[in-house]
Amino acid sequence: MVKHLGLKAYGKINLGLDVLRKREDGYHEVRMIMQTVGLYDRIDMIGRDEPGIKVETNLYYLPNNENNLAYKAAKLLMDEFGIRQGIHIKLRKFIPVAAGMAGGSSDAAAVLFGVNKMFGLGLTQQQLMDRGVRIGADVPYCVMRGTALSEGIGEVLTPLSPMPQCQVLIAKPGISVSTKYVYENLHANELTAADHPDIDSMIEAISRGDIYKVAGLLGNVLERVTIPAYPVIGQIKEAMMECGAMGTLMSGSGPTVFGLFVNPKTAEAAYEYMRYGKGQNLVKQVYLTNFYNRKGQGGIS
Repeated sequence: MVKHLGLKAYGKINLGLDVLRKREDGYHEVRMIMQTVGLYDRIDMIGRDEPGIKVETNLYYLPNNENNLAYKAAKLLMDEFGIRQGIHIKLRKFIPVAAGMAGGSSDAAAVLFGVNKMFGLGLTQQQLMDRGVRIGADVPYCVMRGTALSEGIGEVLTPLSPMPQCQVLIAKPGISVSTKYVYENLHANELTAADHPDIDSMIEAISRGDIYKVAGLLGNVLERVTIPAYPVIGQIKEAMMECGAMGTLMSGSGPTVFGLFVNPKTAEAAYEYMRYGKGQNLVKQVYLTNFYNRKGQGGIS
């Protein structure tokens, strides 16, 4: 048993998010362009001789039991392989919580990787992804990372060419958005062709490395629900565009908004405006990062 692993669990944004229909089983069929960003949670995994899973976080309101996805990920593999030793997971959150950036799913993906390595289980990346979908639809992508097309309920993944690098400004207002509320009020089966983002054209633009075209094609069908319900999301997008963003979008079901910048000085000025200037009235958390294009969990340090 490896006694200690230090891991990074990277967040994601959606460059494109389309909902094709609501299925008879209640799930929504989606078509999304997923992209890993450089903002990450830190996870320390410490092996123990005594059995059991202990989770410790830096945020008092996060669960530290089986309701935490990192705990679920550890338990899933430890139960399957009959691991008798224990594990202590120290989780330091930096990715905004409940914000459309798959922070919990990424933590779970990192823990799957960590348990596999710590106890020498020998599972491949695909085998970890197959198990990850039992924890959540975003977990397989968070195991794989990079730029990818996500279909089905989010578990059918196709790697894409890496996105060309740029600065990514991430801002979360001080509100929470219920994913359940957003999907229930989307009425996916009533959407017209004009309501759907052009995912195919975005895939083509990514393959050509055309960051400007990608920025012009950013689209998230869920904004139809969230922006009318939470106008601050639209106000953040407007503020970023006024600061020189090539394009802005809400990630996932929100409320996080990101803006893409090709000029580092413009991006830095936008960050200063949102963090310390007039934009700070709109947001609670602001980060300036970039794309993370290394595929898979193997690059974890």
